[in-house]
Amino acid sequence: MNQQDHTHGPEPDRPGGHRTRSPRRWWAVGLAGVTGLALTTVGIAATPAADAIGRALTTDNRTDTPHQPNADNRDKHSDSQGNHDDQGKGNGKSEGNGKGKKEKKPPGTPVPCDADALIAAITLANARGGATLDLAKGCTYLLTADIAGAGLPAITTPITLNGHTHTTIERAAAVDEFRILTVNVGGDLTLNKLKITGGQTTGDGGGILVDPGGTLTTNHSTITRNIADGAGGGIANNGTTTVKHSTVSRNTAGTTGGGIWNTGLLTATKSDITANLSGASGGGIQSTNGTLLVDHSRITANQSQTSAGGLESFGGTGMITNTKITNNTATAAGGVVANTGQFTARKVLIANNTATTGLAGGMNVNPNTSAVVEDSTIKNNTAAANGGGIFNFSSLVVRDSKVIGNQSGNQGGGILNGITGTLTLFNTQVVKNIAAAEGGGIYNFVPGVVNLNLATGTVVVKNRPDNCVNVPECVG
Repeated sequence: MNQQDHTHGPEPDRPGGHRTRSPRRWWAVGLAGVTGLALTTVGIAATPAADAIGRALTTDNRTDTPHQPNADNRDKHSDSQGNHDDQGKGNGKSEGNGKGKKEKKPPGTPVPCDADALIAAITLANARGGATLDLAKGCTYLLTADIAGAGLPAITTPITLNGHTHTTIERAAAVDEFRILTVNVGGDLTLNKLKITGGQTTGDGGGILVDPGGTLTTNHSTITRNIADGAGGGIANNGTTTVKHSTVSRNTAGTTGGGIWNTGLLTATKSDITANLSGASGGGIQSTNGTLLVDHSRITANQSQTSAGGLESFGGTGMITNTKITNNTATAAGGVVANTGQFTARKVLIANNTATTGLAGGMNVNPNTSAVVEDSTIKNNTAAANGGGIFNFSSLVVRDSKVIGNQSGNQGGGILNGITGTLTLFNTQVVKNIAAAEGGGIYNFVPGVVNLNLATGTVVVKNRPDNCVNVPECVG
């Protein structure tokens, strides 16, 4: 199946292009007097909370040098156990006091539980070249106004938003549609222990949109229940996005990437991409002509109304390691689609995925793709048509892996190799797969080529109703 390439760009600012909005609120009035900055006012009246933010930011920036969050300290700041790098740890002593001391991270600016205060704080942080903002514990910052397509001002500088237990940023239900956050070129946004929810947009990025040249990092955060009519129900990344120790769940995209859509560099580490829905391919993740890196994560229970229930790497490079891709559903290619470009799966479990009406229950390798599967297990996947475990249209190498217990409603219970496919197996077990017609283990459409390399330890046994069709060296 060929995936149509989608090109999505940032939504343009279209005066008059939105529905009638609730009256604007002026948020920057009064801040100019506090900071000596002439800020453009687009929004809300200064509130006592906003004035307090101005005073706090001014206090935090006593020197002439604008406050800049240290990007190298993000991981330390987000560590749920409060671990920090030690100074002088090597010898246990520091000059003058005989004992080493942990370096204390500088405190951020407190933001009271008030949406206007958060808007004012981000506005001032952008004007001053960046800031670290500490949001209130147990607070929901309920956004009601559309600010150029988002509920908060666009991020244009390095800004860190630190949440706490049950800190949420949410779009109010009965207001105009807008996403929660946009990261513009030059913006570098870090979210720590935050929940982003309720965003809705007619464009891309229901929760967060990252423009080219923008950077997003999420640590111990949740992106959930956001909706995009375009791509990227939770996150649409056109720049650089890193998702760490985070959950992207129950988001919806009208086109591709129910959870995340990527055209730039997307890295997901120790994260859950779960229960997202896409109208086109990539229920969990869809990457188009970008770089996709997923490690030690789970991609589970996502759905696509077309193909790639779990994830699709379309063009560019996809590298999936130490990850479980399970219980995803699509009409075709229930688990994974490698669609042009280069794709590698290493130490990956692809299991219990379903193609409800089409082919490739577990993994589909489309034409013009170079794919490698190593040290992995493709197990208990189901396709209504051909290729219960794998359907290969291109070049696929499977090494030190298991293809076991998969089922197809027609041919190729374990693997179906298409007429344009070259399938090479090294030390791989194709065992206990079932086809309703023939080729329980492997079915090869000639002139497709299958190389078993039996001397390396490859075995094709105990498949039903037979082990192979049109595969040299295979018995039965």
